Amino acid sequence: MKTEIHPTYYQATVTCACGNTFVTGSTKEAIVTEICSKCHPFYTGKQKLVDSAHRVEKYQEKKKKQAEVSAGRKYVSKKVKRAEKDSKGKSAKADAKAALKAAKSALSDN
Repeated sequence: MKTEIHPTYYQATVTCACGNTFVTGSTKEAIVTEICSKCHPFYTGKQKLVDSAHRVEKYQEKKKKQAEVSAGRKYVSKKVKRAEKDSKGKSAKADAKAALKAAKSALSDN
């Protein structure tokens, strides 16, 4: 093994933000962390939600508004819409035919 190419290996002290400390081997003398096995939710079983941008609340408000809007709407099926459209179209055609007949009869009378 070459002696001058390897970094120095220390017995490093790891310090967590919660106050927990332990010793491990590292190329650094001291390590500072924000979370460790004593305060991590996976190991402690306590779930912490850190939502600084309020994404959860924004999503819930958005869903609430959508529910209010959709509750005010009346659902009409495609069959009903088609039937209404066809009945309007048929009555318009019938009116146009009647007007054409009246115009023809008026011309033939003269």
